[in-house]
Parts: sequence; structure tokens; C-alpha cells
Amino acid sequence: MLTGRLCWVPLLLALGVGSGSGGGESGRRRLLAAKVNKHKPWIETSYHGVITENNDTVILDPPLVALDKDAPVPFAGEICAFKIHGQELPFEAVVLNKTSGEGRLRAKSPIDCELQKEYTFIIQAYDCGTGPRETAWKKSHKAVVHIQVKDVNEFAPTFKEPAYKAIVTEGKIYDSILQVEAIDEDCSPQYSQICNYEIVTTDVPFAIDRNGNVRNTEKLSYDKQHQYEILVTAYDCGQKPAAQDTLVQVDVKPVCKPGWQDWAKRIEYQPGSGSMPLFPSIHLETCDGAVSSIQITTELQTNYIGKGCDRETYSEKSLQKLCGASSGIIDLLPSPSAATNWTIGLLVDSSEMIFKFDGRQGAKIPDGVVPKNLTDQFTITMWMKHGPSPGVRAEKETILCNSDKTEMNRHHYALYVHNCRLVFLLRKDFDQADTFRPAEFHWKLDQICDKEWHYYVINVEFPVVTLYMDGATYEPYLVTNDWPIHPSHIAMQLTVGACWQGGEVTKPRFAQFFHGSLASLTIRPGKMDSQKVISCLQACKEGLDINSLESLGQGIKYHFNPSQSVLVMEGDDIGNINHALQKVSYINSRQFPTAGVRRLKVSSKVQCFGEDVCISIPDIDAYVMVLQAVEPQITLHGTDRFWRPAAQFESARGVILFPDIKIVSTFTKAEAPSDLKTTAPKSAVLEEMLHNLDFCDILVLGGDLDPRQECLELNHSELHQRHLDATNSTAGYSIYGVGSMSRYEQVLRHIRYRNWRPAALESRHFRIKCSELNGRYTSNEFNLEVSVLHEVRVPDSEHVNHLIAQPPFLQSVHHPESQTSIQHSSVVPSIATVVIIISVCMLVFVVAMGVYRVRIAHQHFIQETEAAKEAEMDWDDSALTITVNPMEKHGAPGRGEEETEEEEEEEAEEDSSSSSESEGSEEEEEEGAGRGRHGQSGARQAQLEWDDSTLPY
Repeated sequence: MLTGRLCWVPLLLALGVGSGSGGGESGRRRLLAAKVNKHKPWIETSYHGVITENNDTVILDPPLVALDKDAPVPFAGEICAFKIHGQELPFEAVVLNKTSGEGRLRAKSPIDCELQKEYTFIIQAYDCGTGPRETAWKKSHKAVVHIQVKDVNEFAPTFKEPAYKAIVTEGKIYDSILQVEAIDEDCSPQYSQICNYEIVTTDVPFAIDRNGNVRNTEKLSYDKQHQYEILVTAYDCGQKPAAQDTLVQVDVKPVCKPGWQDWAKRIEYQPGSGSMPLFPSIHLETCDGAVSSIQITTELQTNYIGKGCDRETYSEKSLQKLCGASSGIIDLLPSPSAATNWTIGLLVDSSEMIFKFDGRQGAKIPDGVVPKNLTDQFTITMWMKHGPSPGVRAEKETILCNSDKTEMNRHHYALYVHNCRLVFLLRKDFDQADTFRPAEFHWKLDQICDKEWHYYVINVEFPVVTLYMDGATYEPYLVTNDWPIHPSHIAMQLTVGACWQGGEVTKPRFAQFFHGSLASLTIRPGKMDSQKVISCLQACKEGLDINSLESLGQGIKYHFNPSQSVLVMEGDDIGNINHALQKVSYINSRQFPTAGVRRLKVSSKVQCFGEDVCISIPDIDAYVMVLQAVEPQITLHGTDRFWRPAAQFESARGVILFPDIKIVSTFTKAEAPSDLKTTAPKSAVLEEMLHNLDFCDILVLGGDLDPRQECLELNHSELHQRHLDATNSTAGYSIYGVGSMSRYEQVLRHIRYRNWRPAALESRHFRIKCSELNGRYTSNEFNLEVSVLHEVRVPDSEHVNHLIAQPPFLQSVHHPESQTSIQHSSVVPSIATVVIIISVCMLVFVVAMGVYRVRIAHQHFIQETEAAKEAEMDWDDSALTITVNPMEKHGAPGRGEEETEEEEEEEAEEDSSSSSESEGSEEEEEEGAGRGRHGQSGARQAQLEWDDSTLPY
């Protein structure tokens, strides 16, 4: 082509092109150009191009180049344009070099493969014609351009369904449980196809293949897991993962197995919530079996809790009184204390009320605790947990034994276990009857050796002896007769846990040891418990219950055992049985139950038509978790310090120690924040609660009481009216019995202290501490100090100067303003002398005013004598005496050990005047006086106190 172009140059020169000037010359040029532009541009007939989406560059094969044979003639041999033919095509062609004819194809707008994968159109090249004004352009032939759009992996796979669900039967391996499917919106096969699926959730017995088929890798079990939830993702062939995983839910359907469905293994019980259903949604699956009848036994197992049940842990005496038993009970196994020291050496279980005997221990009951000779009527009660006797040859295991203390080895009466038999021995004396009489009573019961707690009552109404175990009556299966015991003057020894062998051995010792646990072992001489009392004593505070007996239906038969720990129900309709079991509840009436586990067992027997047992129903093993109860905080408060005249201590009524004692029990309750959006912690608030107490001890501090001159007193009527008991000793006063806090308050407010010789007494200190549930919850220690105000008789007015001249206990003059003291000495400056004289004059005035006001008060005092006795805070002022306490040493810090008489009289005047303005109660007047003292000097509780509760002014 280039050779062809060069051949035209000599011809053009020969024709004279390019020479000359003027209009003639341009005309010649046009003519020459028209003659020169004889050829059309030339391009390839077809092009193949590739463009990447979202890009504007098209790569063509072959490159876009147009040639013209008219070259190198200007305009005629140059390429001015490439034109594309087609509607709304997103491409354009541009000329890069007119001389060389190079061009480029590019996109006018972003190309999206997902909208169109290929483009085909026509393109033509145009030369520049005859001049610069686009005249006489010649175009090439039409060339076909085919462009393919190259895809970019811009889309992630998406699943067709947001979740998939399938149901499988347990025990089977599936080739495909279900199939998941994902799609990709990319246009190319590489990026639009899903090449792989993957399970994201770990540790699941499932797998998935490249086609999305989910299968299980092991046999599934309904009992192990009812439902599986797994996440699955997908990858396209460009290894781009799915934007969001899909959820695959596989429900495991059990193979039809007869049994109870929809019950919870753990049931939580909040104390105080009453009766709570155990299985509210339970139902029986029989797998379409033809059932004729079904029997259900529900058992609450509490044998590992103290005494076989969560009973109140009050003392045995308190329980006896609560159940209405007769008085006179003697506790043979009381909690260890100074007064009941014979149980100190015994092994104690987690509760101090339970004693464990390991076959090596016994306890001697002190003489005088139990009468020497029991009458023909008495009762023995106990809680016992006992297992099979150890050893090949079982020996007697003594629970209670009364034998000779020395010389001989006769057993007068005893209670023991032998070969899982309970035996009661009672030998009469010859002086009662000289006949062959019943002596041994034997009972053979499985419960004696089942290692569980049972309640035993042996009622003796000689010659009839009856055993009550867990409230049920048992007659002896064997009664052995024997002769009475010969009379002797040998002392007897009563023991627990073993029998005392005083004779027939070189050294007296214990024998026939007991192996097991005992609690609440008591004996009541001369009395016999009723069936109602026995049932109450062994009754359990927790057990099974039925919410509504009416809703059980007529076709349901049910039966409770005495302790309500076992419930048996029977019926012939499965629907009624399901409904009946849904009504079975757990109940615990204790206010403060022991937290922990109570096991439940439900066993079933199903009968079919014409068969004994046709379906085997697995037992239900569940448990009730009793949560921790709110613990009470028992607080005692009241007046903790006061003064009384010596005359009150000497009086017949003495001094009331706790006139305003108050017992309050509170518990901490978390209060939710009012604003639900706030994340602040819950605030704790105190709320009062009501419950019983079982004892309050008043202890004497600083040495025991001297019975020759002092004592604590309480009218027995105050106790009996409130069904409480008390013991009194030189160490203090103990009030016991189950009663409300208000009852104990009323009794404590009547405790009086008397002292016949208070002259040498300065003060007495007492302490109160109360308990609930035998010490499980105790109160604070409330301390009280009672001081004696010694009386100094005031002489007549004409002898006042003599009193002032020689004050008996004047040590220093105290000035509150400067907090300094002026000590008396042999030499006093003149200014100090003047100060002392002025102080003495003021003292004379204050004393005179005090005497005058006390005389007026004396008139009212005579009129209100009865009111003063009830208040018990008055003092004898008939002799016009002023009571002071020269020995008081409880001053405020930084002050002298003794106050001047002037200051004490001034304070007495202030107290009297403040009392005259008050019409409140005695407690309010005392508190007001205390506040007045504190307001003046910071701590003047130890100064003179006037009991002005009966003064009218």
C-alpha cells in the first residue's frame, strides 16, 4: 500500500500541483483534490472485542486502524472519523491519529454484565474528504464488531430460603435430610455458579455435600437432644462466601416409646409460695396401646434431711407445747449447755438437735432428772435412724437403759434394738406385785433397719404397751413374761446410747452400745399422749399436696401416707390420669425452710385389657430445689441506760429493767430502679417481717447475782397467759417457748430487778439475746446499765449554810465555757474567792427553788399514787430529799471525774423544768432529758437524773 501511495507523487508534481498563487491557484488545488480523493478508507471486515464491566476500555482484535490509498494527500489520505451504527449503544469510536488512521473503541457509560453480556454492531471509517469542512467524505465498507463483556465477581451467593426445616426420626441414618440452594447474580459461569456448601456450626452430627444435601453422620437420639439448629454457608466458584448464612433446623422425632412427656427434671420452689404444681404439663404417651387402668405412685424423698423431713428445728419442749402435749416432759438428749452437760461429749450432727452414736459412746443422765420409780403410765418418744446391726452376731443396741449403778447388773427398764427388732423391757419390783407379769415387748418392723428417720412413741399403760411409728399403731408381735425384781437399796443409773454395767465386772463400764442417730428422746412420767398429739409431733412441714380435689374427677382414686410424702393415684382413663398428675403439688409451710434438694420419683403400672402388665413406663426422676429463704435480722432496742433511786431497788416491786424494749425483725429486699432504661444497680430496702421466737436470755454481766440481797423476778401469770416458760438462776433469766415477738416484748417489759442492800451498789449490767429456730437466727446483744441514785437528805432552810460550807463531795468547779477546773488549795487568790462566793450564793438559790418545786410536786404525787405505781418510775420524796449520785464516774471525755454539786443541781433544775413542759409518755420525757444534756455539754448521761414522770408541771 505504501508503494502505491508513493507512485502518485510524480504525477501530482507533473500536473503542477502546489505551484503558483492567487485564486486561480486555490481553484486548481480543489480541482486537484477532487481528482486525488479517489479511494475509500479501508478497515477490517470484522472485529472481536473484550471489555471488563464497570470499565470503559475495549480491547479489539485486530486493533482498530483505517487505511486510505489517497495518502499522503492531505484530507483525502487522512482518517477523520469512525462511526458506529446501532441504537443506544453504550460505545463510541475515536480517532487517535488522522495520518496513521489509528482509532480506539471505548464505553460511553458503565457496562454491566448482568444487564447484557455481548454487543454486536457495525462500524465504518471516514476520510477527511476534500477539505477541512467535512465535504466529500468517503466512508469505508461496513465492518462487524462483536464485543463480549468480561464479568467481575461483585455479587455474593444468597440462599433461596432464609431458613430450612426438616423432621427426622431418631435412630436412623439419612442420605439426605434436606437440600439447601443458593444463587449468585453474577453473569459469568465462573462467578454465578455455586461450587461449595459448608456447615458453619461446629460439633454437630451433620455433613453437607457440594449440591447442598444435608445428612446426619450418626444416629440421633430424642432423649439426648430434641432439636438441632445449624448454620450453612455457600461459596461461588470465585470462592466468595454467602453474604448471610442460612439456618437449618432439624427436629428429632422420637420413636414412639411409652412414657411421660413434657416434664421438667428441676423444679424450683421459692419459700412462702404455698402449693406449687410439680408437673403442670405432663402427659402419658402409650403409643396407641389399649390401656384398661393405670396406677401412679409419687414419692417425695426427704430421708437425707434432718429427721427425715424439713421439720421445724424448735426444741422438743416447744414442739410438745405447740402440739398440745401434756406438761412434764423430760428431754433426755437436750442441746449441750452448762445446765445440760451430759450431752456435751456426744457426737452432734449438722443440727445440734441430732446426736450420732458410733458404738463407742454413751451418756449418763444425772440423778434427779427422771423420777426413780415410773408409774404404770408413761410415754417415751424419739426420732431414730438405724441400719442393720454390724457384725455377724448382732448384739443388743441400747437406746435407753435404767440399770443398777453398782454391785449388780439388773436392768429395770430399757429400750433397745436387737436383730432389727425393737424391744422394750419393763421389770416390776416385788413390792408392787409378786406374780409372773409381762416384761418384754417385741416389735419386728422393716423400718427399724432401713437407715431412714422414723418417729417412735412407746405408750405404756401397764400391762398394755403400744408402739406408734410415724403415726401408725403397732401391737407387739411377742410379749415375754418374767418375775418381778427382788427389792434392794442399790442406786440406779439411767443412760442413753449404751447400758451401764455396774456389777459382774471388775470395773464398771458401758456395754451394748447403740449404732445410729437419735433425736428428741423424751420421757413423760405419769402421762400418756393422745393420737392427735402423736400425729402432730411427727407431722412434716413439707410434702405432697393436691391443688383441687374436686378437679380430680370421679374416676380417680388417691391415697396419701401419714406424712404426705407418698401419693398413690389410680384410674382407668388416661386423660383423667394426666389431669390428676398435673394437680399434684409440693408444699412447704415453714417460714424459713432448709434450702436444698428434695428428690421426686414417679413410678407407674399400666394394665391392658386381658393382660396383667402390657406397657412398661419408665420412672420419673426429678427433684425440687428449695431456694434460700430470706434471713431475718432480729433487732432489740430500747433505753440502754437509766438511773433509779435506791428506794425503788428495795421496794417489793423492784425496778423494771426493760420498760420500752422493742423487738423488730427485718429483711433486705432489692428494689428495682424506677427507670427501666437505667442500668444502675438495684437499691436495697429493709422491710419488717413477723415470725416467732423460741427463747430470750437475760444475762447478768459483771458477776452472778447474790441471792442474799438481789434477784430477777417475773410474775408467772405473765408467762402462762402467753404460753411461755422460764428458768431463773443467779446467772440470769431465760424465757423459752414458741411465741410471737410481741409476746416476748410483753414478758420482757415485766422483768424486775430487786436489791435489798443497794447502799454499796453503784450499777448493774444486763444483756438480752433472743433466738428463732433454736439459735438458727439470733438477735443483736442488747446491753443495759442500771445505776443507783443514792439519797442525800436536804436539811431545813436555816441549815442550808452549813450544807454549803462543807459540801460532802465537792471536788472541783467546772466551767463549760472554758472547759477548765479550779482546784481547791490552801491559798486562793482574791478573784477566785469572789467567784466561789458568787457560786455558793447561786447554789443556795437553786437549792431553795428545787425544794419549793418538789414540795408542790409532792401534793400532786399523793393524788396520783396509783398512776405512779403503774409507771413504776416514781421515787419517794415525802421527806423532801434531793437524789444525787456522788460516785458516778461516767462523765464526758475531757472532764473531771466528779461534778460539782452546783452543776448537778442546775441540771436537775433544767430536767425538771423541761419535764414540766412535756405531756408525753415516760419514755419521751427520758429521751427529752437525754437530749437536753447532750445539747449542753456533748455527753452528760452520767449526771443526776430525776424521775419526774409523775410531776404535773
